[in-house]
This record gives sequence, C-alpha cells and structure tokens, in this order.
Amino acid sequence: MTKHQILNNSDHLDLRVRTDIGVAYGDNVMACLTVPPEFLQVQGHFPIVFRRDFESDKLSALALFGFENGENLFLEGDRWDARYRPLALAIQPFLIGRSATDGADSQVHVDMGHPRISQSGEGTRVFDENGMPTPYLEAIAEKLGDLDQGYRESTDFFAALERYELLEPFTLEVPLNDGSKHSLVGFQTIDERRLAALEGEALGALHAQGYLLPIFMALASVAQFSELVARKNARVAGG
Repeated sequence: MTKHQILNNSDHLDLRVRTDIGVAYGDNVMACLTVPPEFLQVQGHFPIVFRRDFESDKLSALALFGFENGENLFLEGDRWDARYRPLALAIQPFLIGRSATDGADSQVHVDMGHPRISQSGEGTRVFDENGMPTPYLEAIAEKLGDLDQGYRESTDFFAALERYELLEPFTLEVPLNDGSKHSLVGFQTIDERRLAALEGEALGALHAQGYLLPIFMALASVAQFSELVARKNARVAGG
C-alpha cells in the first residue's frame, strides 16, 4: 500500500532506505517505465516496448525484464545481473510529486509504504545528523530530475511516433527448451519498414527534435529479446 509524503528533514531526519537488491524490496517486476533520454543505456540490456493505456489512451515506454507478471529475469537472488538499472527502479522509494498550483516546483516525495523503507534501523541514511542531504539523497535527486525531465519530454516524442505511424502491434511467441510456450501480447514496437520509408523532410524533422536517436535505440533493443529468452530457458532449466 502506497503512503506518499513530501520528503523533508524534519519528519524524515532518521529515515533509512534499504538499497539491497531482491524480491523483498520490490525488484520482482516484469517491466518498468523508461524514458527516451535513457533509451541509449536501456537498449544495451533490455527490450524497449510501448504500451497504450486503454483508459487514458496515453502511450508509455517500458524496459522489459520478463515474460509474465512478477518475473524479473535480471534478478539473481540479491544481485542485479545487468550493468544498467533503469531510472524508474533506481529511484525507489522516491518519486516526483506535483503541487496543485500551476507553475510550482516539483517536489520529492517518498513512499513510506514501500518495502525499501527500513523498519529496523538498518540501511542508508537520507539525511545526516544535521539534516543535510546525504550523498545518497543527492544522487537520488539527480536521477529523479533526469526521470522527470524525460517523462515531460516523452509526450511530444510519442506524438511524433504516432504522427509518422512508426508503431506497430507486437506479439511474441516464446517456445522454451522444455516444450512450454509463453506469449507476449499487448505491446507495440517501432515499425522498421515505416521508419526506413520516411522521406528526408520527415527524417530531418525527427532529427531536429532529437527523436531519431531514441527511435533507433528502441528499434535496436528488439535484439535483446533473444537474451531474454536465453535467460528464461536458463531459469526454467534451473528449476
């Protein structure tokens, strides 16, 4: 159960956060949000897929870690088996909050109901004894800023993908070595044929907006599905 509070050094002076890796800390997720500015880092490890929310009709981009809910094939006990950890995971249990006042600055919130909140006095301090941010909090604040900026920019990026019809429905049938099969449905990927068919004016516009690089990174990330299948086969074989 979430319990969001505005982070401050009065209420949270003694707050400690568990920075360990593991199921107990909420790392057993199939996917997490990713934003276009980090596609370059994400594509080297995880497939990037797009999903439309049927209620809001809004698109989002996801870094994929597994094939079913609760499955993270990059989670090896207490170890994260990749050289990059997407921002949306790396900042937990913190998040950006918005004030109801238009134009007000974003606020750092903390989810006091998150499993990373230490209940035992162990973990990394958020503020020091004098109420000053620790290096840990400073690093988190930088990641939060990057994630927030990327999230703000993603609306126009998604609009460009739709304007040039660069998304296509994606279905993946995953036959495993033990004879079982998994189906991945409900996502979209970059349509390589439509991208290749774009004329110079469209390519120039996408380049001017800084969208060509994340588009190509999302397209390149599809190659990571073979690694994801290999991880799944290894997990199945290991019981």
